[in-house]
Amino acid sequence: MSSPQQPKRRQFFKIATAGTVASASGGLPMMFIPNAALAAEALGQSAFATLTKIARDIFPHDRFDDELYANAVGVYADQVKADASLKQLLLDGVAKADADANSRFGKAYADVADESDRVQILQAMADAKHPFFLKLRGDLVVSLYNQPAVWGKLGYEGPSAQHGGYINRGFNDQSWMGDAPNA
Repeated sequence: MSSPQQPKRRQFFKIATAGTVASASGGLPMMFIPNAALAAEALGQSAFATLTKIARDIFPHDRFDDELYANAVGVYADQVKADASLKQLLLDGVAKADADANSRFGKAYADVADESDRVQILQAMADAKHPFFLKLRGDLVVSLYNQPAVWGKLGYEGPSAQHGGYINRGFNDQSWMGDAPNA
């Protein structure tokens, strides 16, 4: 009967360090660090710029800097290196957005100045349930809104478990809904 293989010392320290970082940062979702420069290199600068513009058009926030959208797209840096089909899906989606923009407006997607014109292209992709659009929109919900810099712009103070939870830390201090009508 064989015994389970014991982890090597270095592997143990990697696992222990990752666990410590995860617990200190509030959980595993915060462990990913988007790298816009590596994603631009992996996808090509033009495709990366178009994906960043599409990200802003899917989830528009006037008070968000372009860097936040670039970070959201930057999560693809390692993913496209490991998954050729994902890389192809993203590049094909950018090519489709560019082709649709060229046929409608005579220029590439990122060069179309009017946001409402770009949104028409994305709306057509959404209506057709285009796999590129569905994948990008689904990923952006996490990669955009899971950035602490975004939280502050939206009035979210971040996780509060380490501070005793929300019940003792502003549970009832929201001001954006106004007073609820009396029932």
